[in-house]
Amino acid sequence: MASSHDADTEGITRRKSLATLAGAGALAVAGCTQSTGDGGDGSDGGDGSDGGSGDGSDGGSGGGSLSGSINIAGSSTVFPLMSAIAEDFAEQHPDVDPDISSTGSGGGFSNYFCVGETDFNNASRPIQEEEEQLCADNGVEYVELIAATDALTVVVNPEADWIDSLTVEELATIWEADAVETWDEVRDEFPNEEIDRFGAADTSGTYDYFIENIMGERGHTGDYQATEQDNSIAQGVMGSEYAIGYFGFAYYFQNPDQLKALGIDDGNGPVEPSLETAASGEYSPLSRSLFTYPSIESLGEEHIAEFARYFVEQTTNQDLVAGDVGYVPATEETQEEQMEILEDAIEQAQG
Repeated sequence: MASSHDADTEGITRRKSLATLAGAGALAVAGCTQSTGDGGDGSDGGDGSDGGSGDGSDGGSGGGSLSGSINIAGSSTVFPLMSAIAEDFAEQHPDVDPDISSTGSGGGFSNYFCVGETDFNNASRPIQEEEEQLCADNGVEYVELIAATDALTVVVNPEADWIDSLTVEELATIWEADAVETWDEVRDEFPNEEIDRFGAADTSGTYDYFIENIMGERGHTGDYQATEQDNSIAQGVMGSEYAIGYFGFAYYFQNPDQLKALGIDDGNGPVEPSLETAASGEYSPLSRSLFTYPSIESLGEEHIAEFARYFVEQTTNQDLVAGDVGYVPATEETQEEQMEILEDAIEQAQG
């Protein structure tokens, strides 16, 4: 079942993947083999029972006629949400085999999706012009679907009692290309200690978003531990009192005692990341939309089309999106808009 792009990842269920950051390592989901032990304990299973049966062709929750593999790569930020939804879908449809890899948004587009090797690409920022061109060059058509809202979170070690917030400008001085080296260069009252940085690799949509919204033309320092695995960022920050890192809110949400999230001051005082401040837009400029991109050709396969429908249906599932994972669910209006986009694409693929 495992494909080449997840050969170095470990298959685990979503509740195990989010239960602890320490020691978790790289994450992947192999849905059909992970359906035991988790299936009946989540409240999200209740309102998801109608998923995957958008046109009634699969006979409901029994899953009878749906079978086949689904290959998904891309954003580590979207990974926990996609894994949660794929796990529930695979429990209902045990002959469907979701294979999900955390490769980074850009890595997924460039290395897998836009060259026709995956059915979906998850992204923590919109597809970029060069990726659009690569898809076009390879005849890969797609649709963009909004998955949730994230609060990109800046974290430090919980023992760092000398810091609670940073201004956007201070954050930029830590991460820009010509970055400061010690904490007291950021703010005089901070300790004269070297900054240990842990952040997203340059193939990550989180990296792109961080540059666009924090550094701009100042670029991004190369003096940091770069990784596609958000758990590795968390582990690095947990291991050093003078460390700092950034990643999607879900990785902090599930482990708030092991990391300390900083408030970000965009000019109106520090605002801490939360589901509420992300939803309201108060957590500026680090609130962002998350996406998944299904291939229109792949939507021609019924099990993939049904999974895509199920995904969109679950984006308003408060228990799953907010409670289990830690993102802001889509509104009913957004969900309806995304379903219309998806159904048009399915009609195009299957018509």
